[in-house]
Amino acid sequence: MHESRAGTGIAEASHPRVRAFSALAWTHLAWLLGVILFGAWVRITHSGAGCGEHWPLCDGEVIPFAPSTEKLIEFTHRATSGLLGLLSLALLVLSRWAPVDPRARRAAAATFALVVVESLLGAGLVLFHLVEDDASTARAVVVALHLANTLLLVAAATMAAFWARPGRPTGGRLGGPVAWTLAGLLVGVGMAGAVTALGDTLFPPAEVGGAPAVGDPHHFLVRLRVVHPVLAGLVGSALVVWAGMARARLGDAASRARTWGVQGIVLAQFTAGALTIALRAPGWMQLVHLFLADLLWVALVILLAGLPGRGEAGR
Repeated sequence: MHESRAGTGIAEASHPRVRAFSALAWTHLAWLLGVILFGAWVRITHSGAGCGEHWPLCDGEVIPFAPSTEKLIEFTHRATSGLLGLLSLALLVLSRWAPVDPRARRAAAATFALVVVESLLGAGLVLFHLVEDDASTARAVVVALHLANTLLLVAAATMAAFWARPGRPTGGRLGGPVAWTLAGLLVGVGMAGAVTALGDTLFPPAEVGGAPAVGDPHHFLVRLRVVHPVLAGLVGSALVVWAGMARARLGDAASRARTWGVQGIVLAQFTAGALTIALRAPGWMQLVHLFLADLLWVALVILLAGLPGRGEAGR
């Protein structure tokens, strides 16, 4: 019975439509990470209002002519985000057409739904003027929620790609509540990081003492600056310890390698975070820090999704 299922999984994995879905899913994930980084660049360059108060049009135009730098940056972000939506729709359609793992089919549906939510949150930032130099509580809240939805979207897209081929482990038994709690806390770290990045953009750290170079030193975005590094240090350290403990209980080489990957990215992220603070959060360093955060999230999702299920741990 087990050999029959394994043989069926191999046959389905070699199906042309399954291979096409897998290639599209990984392409979609790579494009998504690029769109996320470019979105951060929009914030860093204060280009969020580059297209005025219009959405989805740019200053009332489908394609703006003779655009300013800010308008070109914002329009490019909207165009690449629109292509992401089309890729998500294609992934959803292909998942219904190809004999992929049912988990990948559900992940593709979740990915498309979360892309829609992502676009609505982005539109809200523009339509409610929560862009450029706005330093309101409302903007901080929406930015944090935007980041949480982004991480859920990345998780869904990662699972769609990882589970594209039949025969993957059933997943999750060795993760347990501790692992999923750490994953939830990592989302919280990301939300705090989004608020900190907003504060660093609006109130750039000064040369000495970490006080803002401009603006109100008592502004809540400045006072919350310390939360993210402290929370990241605690959760990251716990994640390193958990990954080491999980590795000792794993029998398959692939999962063991993934625990090493998670630990390595956490340590790289610690280094990037320290450099970001030391260099006073330059835009390029913020992008490096964000990329490593996304990479860590992808690695953790793949680790948890690929953990052996009940009865498979010793194989």
